[in-house]
Amino acid sequence: MKWFSVIGGSQATSDEVALAEEVGRRLAEADVGIVCGGGAGVMEAACRGAAEAKGLSIGLLPGGSADEGNRWLTASLPTGMGEARNALVVRAGQVVIAIGGGLGTLAEIALALRMGKPVIALRTWTATAPDGAPLPVIAVSSASEVVSAALREAS
Repeated sequence: MKWFSVIGGSQATSDEVALAEEVGRRLAEADVGIVCGGGAGVMEAACRGAAEAKGLSIGLLPGGSADEGNRWLTASLPTGMGEARNALVVRAGQVVIAIGGGLGTLAEIALALRMGKPVIALRTWTATAPDGAPLPVIAVSSASEVVSAALREAS
């Protein structure tokens, strides 16, 4: 089984929630498990989509209690690491999928690029080097494109 990291804001717009849920469902249908931060917003929506399609999702939680995770997670793993657990979330997936998000998502995108992980971006941050050259973030415009690009990058 392949595992992809899904990152995004704990506070998400209704459009981002709908997209994340569709991405989670499509990943489960493709037999891909989700690794995320385990919280609300984009993470919860992706896990809900996966669960409704009988897929798997693992939440790497910032605190010390498994009860902090959203109710759609297959497994809630408390790390006690706070935001430092973002590095684990990114490291665990073959591909990183970013949907919306704030500065935490931007930091995870930077970590993914630093680790050489493919980043698929849907309505989120873009990245450029100091000289203005674009960094290898693959921007897409739909949930189906997210999954297609992620599966292609994981091959």
